[in-house]
Amino acid sequence: MVRERKEAVVCLIAAALCWSSGGVLIKWIQGNPLGIAGVRSAFAAVLLWIVLRRPRFDWSPVQIGGAVAYAATVLLYVPAVKMTSAANAILLQYTAPIYIALFGAWFLGEKATWLDWLSIAVTLGGMALFFRQGLASQSFWGDFLAALSGVTIAWMMLLLRKQKAGSPLESILLGNVLTALVGLPFLVGSPLSTRDWLGLAALGMFQLGLAYALYGLAIKYVTALEAVLIATLEPILNPIWVALLVGEVPGLWTLVGGGLVLIAVTARGALMATKPLTALRQVHAEQNVSEVRTCSGRPSA
Repeated sequence: MVRERKEAVVCLIAAALCWSSGGVLIKWIQGNPLGIAGVRSAFAAVLLWIVLRRPRFDWSPVQIGGAVAYAATVLLYVPAVKMTSAANAILLQYTAPIYIALFGAWFLGEKATWLDWLSIAVTLGGMALFFRQGLASQSFWGDFLAALSGVTIAWMMLLLRKQKAGSPLESILLGNVLTALVGLPFLVGSPLSTRDWLGLAALGMFQLGLAYALYGLAIKYVTALEAVLIATLEPILNPIWVALLVGEVPGLWTLVGGGLVLIAVTARGALMATKPLTALRQVHAEQNVSEVRTCSGRPSA
């Protein structure tokens, strides 16, 4: 198990690295954003189908809902990256865990705590800094689409979690097929160069397909805290690759707002992840006390 856990951590890091390449590759490719999303998902669907071999489709409302939420996320995120900075897009999408905490209160029966509400308040404060340029700017609508993709990816995660007893990766596969069907027609009249096709293949096969395959393989063997902390690599590295390779440097307000979002989401995830460990230690401590009392000839309470 120790070996499996270490390998799982490596897989999660690799998945985060794959995901973080999305911003720079989308910026690099010329073409209609929805067409880019469609081709990317077509490549991802092929890889995921190969990984799953025999996907199990039950066509349940939860499986279909997860696919629709996934497709909505991808179709919103690619235009967002084209319309605003890559840093804005990924950081606004990374607000998803806060929406999960909010929606999960009634969808999954998990009540929001004071920590959830504090995290939501801090996140909203950070998000406000992204929209300071007003309605007239193209960046505003890019930021709006990115923020909306944070809501849709939150619902995707909630619906995938509903399928934890089954195989939620099928929803991701269906979502990529749906995205391809919606996005591919937008390539008409927007021819792609050889360089664009290479970038799209990298987006679909590695940035989406391989990343989700690695994530699905690793998530069973890591703690929630490890998953939370490793996931922060994506919003941190994504703007760095874009700055180094495209020359798009995040502004001061993006850094401040993004910092607030990362702090709120990561701190909440880390604190929530330690609660089960604390409860487990308490149970073990009570068991040890009981054993000591039994060995000393005194009945346990």
